[in-house]
Amino acid sequence: MKVVILAGGYGTRISEESHLRPKPMIEIGDKPILWHIMKEYSFYGFNEFIICAGYKQQVIKEWFANYYLHNSDITFDFTDHNRMTVHSNVAEPWKVTIVDTGLNTMTGGRIRRIRPYVEGETFMLTYGDGVCALDMNDLLRFHREQGTIATITAIRLGQRFGIIDVGDDHKITSFREKEESDVARINGGYMVMEPKIFDYLEDDRTIFEQEPLRRLVKDKELSAYEYDGFWQCMDTKREMDLLDRLIRTDQAPWMVWQS
Repeated sequence: MKVVILAGGYGTRISEESHLRPKPMIEIGDKPILWHIMKEYSFYGFNEFIICAGYKQQVIKEWFANYYLHNSDITFDFTDHNRMTVHSNVAEPWKVTIVDTGLNTMTGGRIRRIRPYVEGETFMLTYGDGVCALDMNDLLRFHREQGTIATITAIRLGQRFGIIDVGDDHKITSFREKEESDVARINGGYMVMEPKIFDYLEDDRTIFEQEPLRRLVKDKELSAYEYDGFWQCMDTKREMDLLDRLIRTDQAPWMVWQS
């Protein structure tokens, strides 16, 4: 099963770093957060990725093009016709497709553009700026049990995001703005989509989090996997520093591949 990662936005809220590279390529613990997300999925057996690139997409392509060299011990012998010897082969079991989905394309438009790469298949979908300790296989099992077009991971977080209301049958009943009295769930990403999702995406201007999700709610085709474990986005420099600190103090719950 393929994993689609949205990695094309400008990342304006963390402009201290994103003016040089796309936000998913900002490093925590000496590796891009995009790498951390892919390692999460890979731990659960999902190794085929489609990256929806846009802003500074060449940075993502160049990083993967040089991944083999950057993660191996190498000797360059300039006395022997510039011969290069690789002493250790550090590789991931990944197949990575990087798609230029446009500079100003909205999230729904980016998903729409990768349709040829996932035609007719169920696929995972997430954002390129958040990590969690979620069991991906349990999410997929839940999605299949629900039988809806889409499932999103609904997390508890008292932040500034829009609110998800969930019914007793795990179906989402509404999306709305947060009120002061709310202690509710938000969309944490880490989603599963059926091919019919493309019927809800009109063009490059489609914002996935708005009309498509509202239409899915109306059609009773959107389920919520309610998750109370570790989740953290990297929207600001402060959040980047938090994630980096968790790694360097061996307190990073999402790094399940090290357990």
